[in-house]
Amino acid sequence: MSAVRIVVFNADEDFAPSLRTSLLSLAGAKIIAEVDEPALLQQALSQFRCDVLVAHLDPAPEAVLPFLADLVASGTGVPIFAVSESSDGQLILSAMRSGIREFLTKPIDVSVLEEAVGKIASTSSTEKHGSLITVIGGAGGVGATTIAVNLAVELASLAEGRVTVVDLDHRFGQVATALDVEPSYTVADLCESPEQLERQMIERALVRHASGTRVLSRPLHFSQADNITAAHCVGVLSALTAINDYVVVDGPTRFDFGSKSVLDIADYNLLVLQLVVPTVRSVHRMLGGMREVGFNLDRMRLVCNRIGCEGGGITVDDVGATLGSEVFAEIPDDWGTVNGSMNVGEPLATSAPKSKVRQAIRAVAERLHYPDGVPAEEKAGAKKGGILSKIF
Repeated sequence: MSAVRIVVFNADEDFAPSLRTSLLSLAGAKIIAEVDEPALLQQALSQFRCDVLVAHLDPAPEAVLPFLADLVASGTGVPIFAVSESSDGQLILSAMRSGIREFLTKPIDVSVLEEAVGKIASTSSTEKHGSLITVIGGAGGVGATTIAVNLAVELASLAEGRVTVVDLDHRFGQVATALDVEPSYTVADLCESPEQLERQMIERALVRHASGTRVLSRPLHFSQADNITAAHCVGVLSALTAINDYVVVDGPTRFDFGSKSVLDIADYNLLVLQLVVPTVRSVHRMLGGMREVGFNLDRMRLVCNRIGCEGGGITVDDVGATLGSEVFAEIPDDWGTVNGSMNVGEPLATSAPKSKVRQAIRAVAERLHYPDGVPAEEKAGAKKGGILSKIF
């Protein structure tokens, strides 16, 4: 199934985890906005480009249906799926007469939902969208920024297309510093009118690095950060995926309601940790909290950073067993090399191309870019590349 962007209406917090679990279990499904007030639906549909609205009618179907009927009458063209525990024929008939595309009864039959969403996916726009990858630190100082920046640079060389790295640490982000670029405009400028983002505005805010990677920096001033909402971030990131092959995000930096919105629309969420007990415990709590709210952990990838610097006896296998998830990648410890790269504002591909840490991040990029394995012709090209074949 191709990517399907979903706006959710739900005023019942108790049903939210179940609804999210059902929707995010579908391949390609992305929840781009969640609304709990019917009056806000029109604004959400005008702000976010979506393929389907899933509306939970309970506990008051008779109060919600008029709002949905108004949406249909307004000509948004967005298909609406209604969900309710009621199987009353009169309610279903009223919903269908209002223009509701599908009526799903609780508990939701995922196979029926998948079939209905599949019909939407087959008729929706075939417009190409790039992949969105978030890089999240399981604790402060675990190296998420280093991995995000260098991953973007490596993806840019692999994809030979447009790659943008975004700094979502709105106050203390160091993405622009890591690549030694000076932005004139930032994410704050794009968030001023996210519903009217045009490609020209986006291009003006991006700073191009010598590697070809583009940078969307954090705000220049603390006061600007206070005005950025989760809806702003989702709108900006969605616009960026429409014009990039990859969008790599450094962040979000905390696990709250706002960050959940960003993680929902990502294709991959790389969760970075080190082999130390406090960080492993933090990640354990994060994953548990995400399960509770119905987050799809299939998109989560664990990345163990600075392997070899710890002396506590914790192994990668211990982490996988404790967290109940296989470790996706291991990045070796090379603090001197990484620190030198950050200090001079150069990616590892430039400052230390033969270093083991650079090779490890390159391997992560290859796994993401070639999910089915590096093609034979690419391997053959590397073998013919002389020194490149020795590096990779």
